[in-house]
Order: sequence, then C-alpha cells, then structure tokens
Amino acid sequence: MQLIFYGADKEVTGSCHCLEACGKRILIDCGLLQGADGGDNREFPFSAQQIDSVIVTHAHIDHSGRLPLLVKNGYRGKIHATGATCDLLSIMLRDSAHIQEMDAMNENRKGKRAGKNPEEPLYTVEDAQDTIERLEPCVYGDMVQVCEGVRFRMVDAGHLLGSASVELWAEENGEVKKIVFSGDIGNLNQPIIRDPQYIREADYVVMESTYGNREHDPIANYIPDLAKVFDQTLAAGGNVVIPSFAVGRTQELLYFIREMKARGLVKSVPDFPVYVDSPLAAEATEIYSGDLTGYADQDTVRVLREGFRPLRFSNLHLCESVEESRSLNMDGVPKVIISSSGMCEAGRIRHHLKHNLWRSECAVVFVGYQANGTLGRILVDGAKQVKLFGEEIAVKAQIHNFKALSGHADHNGLLRWIGAFTQKPRRVFVVHGEQEICREFTENLNALGYQAYAPNFQAVADLLSNSIVNEGVEPMHAKAKARRVQAAFARLVEAGRRLTRVIQENEGGANKDLAKFADQINSLCDKWSR
Repeated sequence: MQLIFYGADKEVTGSCHCLEACGKRILIDCGLLQGADGGDNREFPFSAQQIDSVIVTHAHIDHSGRLPLLVKNGYRGKIHATGATCDLLSIMLRDSAHIQEMDAMNENRKGKRAGKNPEEPLYTVEDAQDTIERLEPCVYGDMVQVCEGVRFRMVDAGHLLGSASVELWAEENGEVKKIVFSGDIGNLNQPIIRDPQYIREADYVVMESTYGNREHDPIANYIPDLAKVFDQTLAAGGNVVIPSFAVGRTQELLYFIREMKARGLVKSVPDFPVYVDSPLAAEATEIYSGDLTGYADQDTVRVLREGFRPLRFSNLHLCESVEESRSLNMDGVPKVIISSSGMCEAGRIRHHLKHNLWRSECAVVFVGYQANGTLGRILVDGAKQVKLFGEEIAVKAQIHNFKALSGHADHNGLLRWIGAFTQKPRRVFVVHGEQEICREFTENLNALGYQAYAPNFQAVADLLSNSIVNEGVEPMHAKAKARRVQAAFARLVEAGRRLTRVIQENEGGANKDLAKFADQINSLCDKWSR
C-alpha cells in the first residue's frame, strides 16, 4: 500500500496524489500547473491508462485542470466528486479547454510566421466534454466503494461550493489504513458556503499548507476597507480592476458589494456600475443562485428560500461577448471590473490590465493567492513595469492585496483543522504550499508532536510500514528545462515500477516463459545500460 506524490509538492498548483492499494491505482485530484512552473502540463509521470479511479476534492483548476488531458491520454474510469463540484466542473473544464484552444491558435499564428511547426492545444472542448461525461456525483457523508478493499466519503472542506476533504479507507493484507486528503481547507465565516467540517480520526493525513506561515486580517475589515478603495478610485475617475477566480471568489465579491451598496459605504458614486467580465463567472453565478441545500450556510439558504437573491443588485452587468468586454475600457465611466483569471495568467483580465495599469487614477485589487511566477504575483511584489501582449506597460495604478479575502485557512486555521483529530495521525504529509512555507509548517507540526513530512515530487510512502521508500526529486519549480527532463525521467521510473509489479505477478509461471521474459529484460538492459 503506497502513496505517491505527483503534484503540488513544495509548490502551490498542480495537486495530484496517487494511492496504490488492492491492485488498483486511485488518483486524488489532477490539477493544472500554473505560473512560471506550468510549462510541463503535457507530461504525466504515469500512464493515464493505468489509473483505475479518480477522486476530485473541488473544482478549482489547480486541482482539476488536467482531467481532460488524463481522459485524452486514455483514462476510462469514473471521476468522483460532490454534486456541486460536478456542476462547476461542467462549466470550468469547458472554459479551460476553450482557453487551451485559443492559446494554441494564437501561438500557432505567431509560429507560422516564424516557420515553426504547429502545436496542438493541451486538450480540446471535445476532450473536456468526454471528461464531464465521466463525472460521478457524490453526497457529503455517503460511503462510496471504489473497488474491493477501497472506499471513501466526502466531508465539507468549506473552501468552495462543493469542496471536500476525502476520508479514504484501504484494506490490504488484512490491514486497514485510513488516509485523509484535506483538499483546500476553507477560511471561517465566508459568505454563502459553510465553515470547514472537522475530521476526528486518521492514520495518515495529506494536508495543504498554502497559508501555513501567515495570518489573515480580521474579517470585519473586508467590506469597509474594500469600500474605501472603491470610493477613492471612483472619485478620482478611475476604474477598479479585480482579477478574480470566476468560481467562488467572484460570487463572494458580489455578496460583499451588494452589502456595500445596501449600507451606502461608497459615497462618491453610491450606485457604481459593476461588470463581471467572464462568461464562466456568469454561469457559475447562476449555479450559486440555485438550490444550495446541503452546501450553503443557513443564512444563505434562508434568504434564497425567501426569494431574495444575495448575488444581485442594481447596476450589476454580466458581460458575455468579447465586444462587451472591449467596450468597458472605452466609455470613460468609472466602474468596477471583475474578471478572470485570478492570477492574471489568461483570459480577459490581461486586456483590462493593459488598459488600466498605466493610469495612476486606477486601482488593481487582488483578492486571492498569487502563485510564484504568475503576473499577479509579479504585480503584488511591486513590479514597476510588465509586458502584456508584447507591449511594455508601466505600473502606475494603485495595487492592493486583500489577503483577508482568501478562501484558504490561515496558519491558525490549519492548526485548528489538524488539531481536531483526537489522536495524532501516524504521519502528516504537508503539500500544496511554496517550498519555504512547506518547510516552516512542517517544522511547526513536528514541534507540536506530529510526525510531519513535506514530500518532493514523486516521493513514495509505504503506508503499511510508515516509511518513505523513495524521496522523489527536487521541487517542481526548478528551471523549466530541468522540469521537462524530470517529467520524462519520472515516466521512466514509473515504467520500472510497473515492470517490477509485472515480474511479481508472474511468480509461479512456467520456467520456459519466465526464462524468455528474463532474456527480454536483459536484452533491454543491454541496449540502454550506460
């Protein structure tokens, strides 16, 4: 019984873990690598056809964005997720595929002029649709049998509508081990969704650490502080540009802005226009406005039942077309523009930054985590100039970073979550955090008496003996070239591990067949031996 780490190991994006048990391989999350480290998305360090089942903790692309590539490469099993996650994935994966197709088309247009061979998109809308058809909705608390000897259930993680921590039991050689995958642990008192639910028992825990070294600002400051930025910027005749994840964060912002208007906190332009410039966000907002029983907090369920729409208010506009998006920067009317992507890596937000970053009367407000290497992180870190669409853009707009608006638990929230276990797990695997944060949080846990370990990419843990049998390779945020070599080597190592399993499966076979098998292996070794 082994646990292998294939993503978000000493980095924040690309979550992917694999449990090998009972002769099956179960993947927990299959996320897209984002930022400067995202150049290796095309290569899996395993064969997609060898995966038997997939469990997805939530719909964010850094946990789900490579599912269509998995299907494209031959995965034919089920993809388990909560009902709300399935609903969100049905729009998010199609949107992601559209972006992949558009990016490939744009790059090929440039490449053709440079005499380069065309490249295929990472995956297509058709691949995304094939993936959506494999989704298998689950209900919080229901036990799901993956295969003989492996079962799981989902617990509300309080991070995103439908987000889950996964409790998984595996029985092998008469021993049962319980592994908990935290997914992304939510912040407390977020609008719409419930607080994270705590789990009491586990042998092993795979735990995120995004904000493992910092605390969020007090929640009470959210709305008045945000309103102050709006007031000052709109009074100066500027636009407020908010890069926001289309699903989750955008809906929270709409909830806050509705309250901001109801309380009259923006004096300069009380009924200021708000534009949500993302077809994906518009679709997601409809899901958030539907039947949220079983997902939303009690206050939200109550107002929805009373017919009140908490995400709607006067002068709210949902932009669908490209023409509507372009016109936002042409009319000169001060406004709030909410657009994706949240880390400024793709989508319409990059056009809005191009038109507003150089204007000192404007403001750019970040409301979520910005991974290393992303344009969002570069701006938060104080860049004076950035390049967008081949053009150098001066950064003169005010840059605000509202860390308190994070959907992730902070340091205290993470300790509260792991502290809920009645007995300390045999080991805590610390993942989904930048390298230094993983190190710090691992040291914090060890100081509190936990046996904590921050795995490298492709580290292998034996869960029956509680031992690390392979330390893996250096963090995935090494140089891009090294990453490509690393992924190829990882596939080779995985092939070797598969060969070992096949050899063991042939124990007791006919001597003639075994001798032939050994000759073939030795011949292959002679060819490649260095």
